[in-house]
Amino acid sequence: MDGNWMVLLQRQNQLGKVIETNNATAQYGLMLSEQDAELILEERGHALREQRRVEFGEGIAPKIIHQFCDSDFIDQNNYVDTIIRLQEIFYLYKNEMDDELTDDELLHLMKEQFEEICFGDLDYLEGTCLNLFSQAVRAGYQGYQRSEGHGEYAKFDEVQRWDYDLYYKALKELFWG
Repeated sequence: MDGNWMVLLQRQNQLGKVIETNNATAQYGLMLSEQDAELILEERGHALREQRRVEFGEGIAPKIIHQFCDSDFIDQNNYVDTIIRLQEIFYLYKNEMDDELTDDELLHLMKEQFEEICFGDLDYLEGTCLNLFSQAVRAGYQGYQRSEGHGEYAKFDEVQRWDYDLYYKALKELFWG
């Protein structure tokens, strides 16, 4: 019985931290209800059990919310589902990268790829971008430590990308002379 009140108190604290993110996310049109926050925390528990991880404190959800709330690919309709999926991906790749990256390094990497490479596609983020990067980390790559996870994926990307400046120049010449 003594342990139950501690678990309940920790759960209430975590719930409060997730709800507090509304202060920052409201400007982007994103709000969580108490039920949404409870669902995020419940799914956090599932993801932790699935990845056989233990987490103390407020958890990663508030950090994920703060990191991703300004994304062009998240709106109120997909907000809760996206946060839940990002949690799952985060815990999976903490394991896949043998905890070599700090939480912030992994979040920076995830956000950058989500915005610039995946254009909001969580399957591509999980199955391609983070998979390739985790292989490099497991092979000994540590360059992310200098950059805190920023600008690292391009070194391992196997897909040739569009050159935005060249594309824009060609359009400009075609349509605006």
